[in-house]
Amino acid sequence: MENNTNNVIRFPKAARDDNHGRRLIPARLLEARLAKRLNQTEVANLIGVSRQAISSYELGDKVPEPPTMHALAEALEQPISFFTKEVTPSFGVFSTNFFRKTGADTKRRNLACEVFARWLSQTAYVFDEVTNYPKVDLPAFEPQSRTSPHYEDEEIEDIAEKVREHFGLGLGPISNVVRLLETKGIIVSRVQIPDENIEAFSFWSGQRPFIFMASEKESCARARFDAAHELGHLVLHRWVGGEDLEDKERLKKIESEADRFAGAFLLPRRSFPNEIYSPRLMAFVELKKRWKVSIAAMIYRCKNLGIFDDQQITNLYKQISFKKWRKIEPLDGPNGLPLEQPILLRRVSELVVESGRRHKDEIKAALSFAPEMIEQLTGLPKGYLSSDRISDFDITLK
Repeated sequence: MENNTNNVIRFPKAARDDNHGRRLIPARLLEARLAKRLNQTEVANLIGVSRQAISSYELGDKVPEPPTMHALAEALEQPISFFTKEVTPSFGVFSTNFFRKTGADTKRRNLACEVFARWLSQTAYVFDEVTNYPKVDLPAFEPQSRTSPHYEDEEIEDIAEKVREHFGLGLGPISNVVRLLETKGIIVSRVQIPDENIEAFSFWSGQRPFIFMASEKESCARARFDAAHELGHLVLHRWVGGEDLEDKERLKKIESEADRFAGAFLLPRRSFPNEIYSPRLMAFVELKKRWKVSIAAMIYRCKNLGIFDDQQITNLYKQISFKKWRKIEPLDGPNGLPLEQPILLRRVSELVVESGRRHKDEIKAALSFAPEMIEQLTGLPKGYLSSDRISDFDITLK
């Protein structure tokens, strides 16, 4: 995989058993393993072979016997065709992925997300030939300082206002952040990744921006902030290279800039402060209904804007801890504010299928990875690509 981060995935050439005509593309085996967040030893233990055998398959030195190949496919939850088909084209070269943490403890997770990013771009690209996606309409910025690669807080506030103006927004709450981003040409996907602390990440593939969101988060308010945070990366940090993210202090600053942008974008300094009438915690519950931003984020925004002093902010955070609102606040969960769902890829997929431009089998063959993953990436209902209703016929008397 091409990428300018240190987590570069190098793919060997395809291996072929000339005696039996069997073929395996090692790159696909590596992709499938990374997507499952498994190392070679763990895969070997799952299917009953040695780690050296898995290594030789991934290097292209050997081809697995048919029973082993089927065991690999079952363990990695991919069809056999996934391992024998060349990688599907995407929109172009991939930018830096903005993961919120790097290092040994997150390497498996981030490498898996690198794979998901490519699968998402490939999925969107399959439909690009027959549909017109919304035009990409994002402004781009760079720090004004010639001596520092960082933005000043005032710069970020100004940029957030400019982005709102560019999008044609006023100063009030944004009704649906995800829908807004999709109208501006950003392809958004929400995929469940179990047992991983993944909030969201963003990237570019060619000239097309993407945001990948985790589906476990049941807080509409926090998910909206995640989306705005990733928008911040797309407009503030397109010029940032992977080497910058390897520096923990640099990464921390970049993430702080995206957070500041998200707060300024969702809670404009020219309007939000006018609605703050009390330093009491319960006052923020009503504000959350209107602005759809978490209570914790609104309090932090008050701190940034100097609305409350340090003692008042400390007291508010103490109240949050006392009420056990650190993880779940009022209006969170399935009975709270409804989670914003991406709809662009789902509508595109359904349009292409229902218009007859592409059969479901053509889509599955073009992408080759598990249909369940295609459904998750596009937001299609579970089983949509597996069902194929045959039209009934009418019988009439002569």
